[in-house]
Amino acid sequence: MRLDDYDNSIDVEDQRGRGGGFSLGGGGGGGGFPLGLILSLVGSRFGIIGIILVVGASFLFGGLPHHLTAPVGDTPSQQVGQPGGETLAQACDVNAFSHESCNALSSLNKTWKPLLAASQVQFRAPKLVFYSSQGSSGCGAAQSAMGPFYCPSDQGIYIDTDFYTELDKKLGAGGDFARVYVMAHEYGHHVQNLVGTSDKVTRAQRSNPSSANPLSVRLELQADCYAGVWAAQNRARIEAGDVEEGLRAAHQIGDDTLMAAAGRTPVEAAFTHGSAAQRMAWLRKGLDSGDPASCNTFAQGAVQ
Repeated sequence: MRLDDYDNSIDVEDQRGRGGGFSLGGGGGGGGFPLGLILSLVGSRFGIIGIILVVGASFLFGGLPHHLTAPVGDTPSQQVGQPGGETLAQACDVNAFSHESCNALSSLNKTWKPLLAASQVQFRAPKLVFYSSQGSSGCGAAQSAMGPFYCPSDQGIYIDTDFYTELDKKLGAGGDFARVYVMAHEYGHHVQNLVGTSDKVTRAQRSNPSSANPLSVRLELQADCYAGVWAAQNRARIEAGDVEEGLRAAHQIGDDTLMAAAGRTPVEAAFTHGSAAQRMAWLRKGLDSGDPASCNTFAQGAVQ
């Protein structure tokens, strides 16, 4: 996908080389093994695929960023462009993946600002946070095993760019469009935060725990659809093979695909992000329509 170079309107933070804590923020999760130990054990047995499964389940119960609060005493990271912080170029040009992510963020901001304004929703740009291996977020610790995530507490999209190598080499979903699809999906969670969908889902999950998984699936599928909407709004920049790369990535991170790859029998009741077919279908729906209104995964019968 041909994206313009980023401009200085984007908000980027670079935590690489700073290290960070392993403790998670408050707000959820029951007892049991510490997450770091669980990830270590699962990783040694199933690798990144197994880790993604554990992380997906942990999101549901509030054990990872998404709906947690910032840990008490967490040291805020320096902002790009602030005194003592990095320049935008220093953060975005560390490697090709970083530069590509900054380009995508710039495009996503420019695309979603007028779309949200048309729905009378106040636009606030998210920040993009790069970290390596471990870092900190407004939702608690950031660990590379978690994969890219969005933290509503600080409106940050968190990425360890090494994930893109894993996406290609271990999940078989390489290509530039696969990578920017990941960015656009996380940005979709930011849109959900701005319009209030995320809060509504969280309240519904808490009031009826049995609905937690199905509602999580609908939230994730809507983020996939929003990713497709962004791409459709920039259709002139899509190159041959891009759509196929995105759909392949959506398939490879479907709950059933990941479960099967980890040696587990896919069980729909355990899905938190949607099946491969569902993720592909909703990404395609956004691509075909280019209209956020088409992404109502919460309508009755919308998700089969």
